[in-house]
Formats: sequence, structure tokens, C-alpha cells
Amino acid sequence: MTSEHYNQATNKEQRTTNCDERSLKFVIVGHVDHGKSTLIGRLLYDTNSLPPDKMEEIRKTSQELGRDTEFAYLLDHLEEERRQGITIDTTQVFFKTDKKEYVIIDAPGHVEFVKNMITGASQAEAAILIIDAKEGIQEQTKRHATILSMLGIEQVIVLINKVDLIDFNAEKYIELKTKIGKFLITLNITPKLYIPISALKGDNIANKSTNMPWYKGPTMLEGLSQLKNKAPLENQPLIFPVQDIYKIDDKRIIVGRVETGAIKEGQVVKVLPEGQITRVKSIEKFLSDAKSASAQESTGITTEDAVFLDRGNVLCEKGKEPKVSDTFQTSVFWMSKQGYNKDEKVLLRCATQEISCKIEAIHRRINSSSLELIETDAQNLENLEIGEVTIKTKKPIVIDTFKNTREIGRFVLVKNENISAGGIITNIE
Repeated sequence: MTSEHYNQATNKEQRTTNCDERSLKFVIVGHVDHGKSTLIGRLLYDTNSLPPDKMEEIRKTSQELGRDTEFAYLLDHLEEERRQGITIDTTQVFFKTDKKEYVIIDAPGHVEFVKNMITGASQAEAAILIIDAKEGIQEQTKRHATILSMLGIEQVIVLINKVDLIDFNAEKYIELKTKIGKFLITLNITPKLYIPISALKGDNIANKSTNMPWYKGPTMLEGLSQLKNKAPLENQPLIFPVQDIYKIDDKRIIVGRVETGAIKEGQVVKVLPEGQITRVKSIEKFLSDAKSASAQESTGITTEDAVFLDRGNVLCEKGKEPKVSDTFQTSVFWMSKQGYNKDEKVLLRCATQEISCKIEAIHRRINSSSLELIETDAQNLENLEIGEVTIKTKKPIVIDTFKNTREIGRFVLVKNENISAGGIITNIE
């Protein structure tokens, strides 16, 4: 392994790592065509976050397609997406107001891209659930709200979009708001706010709408400013999953990303799952004499002892260790057209750990669209179903509940070399 490769590894994802800690990450979810991309385009436009030539490009593209200026094209910038008219990937967009900085995670609404939505939502501190005022609650609305509930996202704002299509009618808005509230309470979701908007026309996004004098609440931007950041990850105990070991000159450099906490020169650390104790000899950063690395930083370290480390090991603080277990309860979202039969072997990936496992019990099998219980003590899971299951791994691994430590509390299951499910750990035996 050359020093060039090492430098690339430790500098990877620096744009995200260096994002101001005051930035709040939120995901926008909802049924396809309910207005997510249009909303993001409008937000960028209203907060002056667009490059000078971008709007001209969008106007030209819209004209070529015979349409009015479409804010959605700011996000759906690929020709294939423009042609299909749907968002097909998860996009991160940065913008700021005079009060706060934000990172928007635009998650696709189409049923075929559920795994992208789960990936995006798992990174978020808050969520915007957008619902078309005319169409109301749809299949993907239910499915995405269920995923938000599974991921434990507590800060949720509901935007009822396209109120211009119901003539800004207060009674129709209140009727839909009541219906949404009754649905969300079944998922233990209590929205912080409900806001009627028209993303296309700009009503209640950055400025109060003159079309809805009956609405006395905040605009979307005012609502976002009320949301809170989570406690800084560096304030939590150290979690440092080992990504690789590089041999450069006479140094054996352990490379990874500090998921939580901080790691510093001279620090005593414990290596899991084996349990060896060692001390950090040096912090290895390219062209830097740094003595420490904080949460979300990719870095290299060396140790004073010649302990054997490999990809998948996790360094932590002695006395503040995460759990080590081979059996744990989870909620999984099966998202492969190829179903799963109980006790079938699959690969589990959690942080940098990869290990063979099986689902040894499917306690509850749930329809992710209707949320109806399909059966208890099931023998299989099918596409787009939720399972409350017990997983057993080939040997103990380093984990925690998603509620305590997200970075080692979430995982994916791989079947036939394809990611087939995403899940969170709810309880550990």
C-alpha cells in the first residue's frame, strides 16, 4: 500500500467531515411526485444558494421540454431522471439562512429505490414528510413514515404541499391534517409542525403566504430553525472501527474513521471483540502533526504494542465498551425481490464488520404499506416487508442498540452479493 493510497483513504469524505457542526441534517421523504425536488429547488432559490448560471440552465431545460420553469430540475439534473420524471438517487444539498446551516438529504420516493431512502434517512437528525394536498396519504407516504419510525427520527415536520390545487381551502387542509395525524400516531410519530405550502409558487416556504390568511403558524424556514441538533458525536464514548492496516516504511498504520468520541496520542484503548488492551502511540494524518482525531474524521493511528488488528475490529475506551454478542433483536426492512427463508445464511455488514449470520426467528411479519400484521412466528420475509426478528451471527460482533449508538446499531444484510435488507438493532442478548 503506497502513501498516496493512504492519503486518499484518510482524506475521504472530508466535505462531510468538515461541515460546520451547527449544520442540521434533515431528510425529505414522501410519495413520488408529491414535490420533494421542487421543494428543494425552491429552498435553494429563496435562500440565494444557487450558482449564478444555474437558474438560466434550468429555464433552458424547461423550455426544451415545453414546460414552465421547474425547480425540481435543480436536483433531478441527470438526463435520465429528467426523462423519467422521478428522483432515483439520494442527494445531499447544502444551504444556509441567517440563523442556521442545513444539509438536505433528498430521498427518492419511487418504490424501486427504497434502499436509497433508508440510506439517506439513517443519516438524518430530523425529517420533512411531504404530502400532496390533493392526493393525500399514498402507499409511499406510509412506507416512508414507517421507515422514519423504525429509525427513531423524533423531529418530524409535515408539509402539506400543492395547497393551490385545493384552492387554498382551510377546511380541506384541516381534514387532511387530521387524517395524517391519526395515521402517524399509529407509528408513534408526533410531528413538531404541520405547514400548508405550495413549493412551486413559494407559499409558506421562506415567506408567509398571502393566499392563506387562516394559517397563523411559521413558514417552513421558521419551522426548520426550531429543530435541534443532536448532542455532538465527539461527546460520546470512542468508537473506532478498523477499516484497513497499511504498512508504510517502518510503520504499521491502522486506518479507520472515528465514528463517535475522539482518539488521541497516549490514549489507552480496548480492542473488540477480542478484548486486548493497548495504547495509541501516534495519530497519522497526511501533512499534519495532529495529536488527536475527532468524531467523523478518517485517520490513521499506530499502537505501542504489537497487537494483531484486522478490518472489523473496533477500538473503544476501557470501561465504556459497546456490547459484544452473537444474538440480538432487530427490525429489518426486506427490500429485495428475492425473499428470505428463516435460517438461510446471509452476510451481515455493520460498520466495517462483515460476518455470516441467519435470522433464527421472525417474530412479526408486517406489510410496510398498510402496516397490517401479516403473521407471527413466520417462516419467511418478502419484498418490502418489515420483520421483527432475532439474528444470530457466526461469532460475536461489536454492536449497540440503534437508540444508543447509531453507527454500530444499524446494519445491512447481503444475499447473493446484493444488499437485500437494512435494519436497526433494538435489543441485545
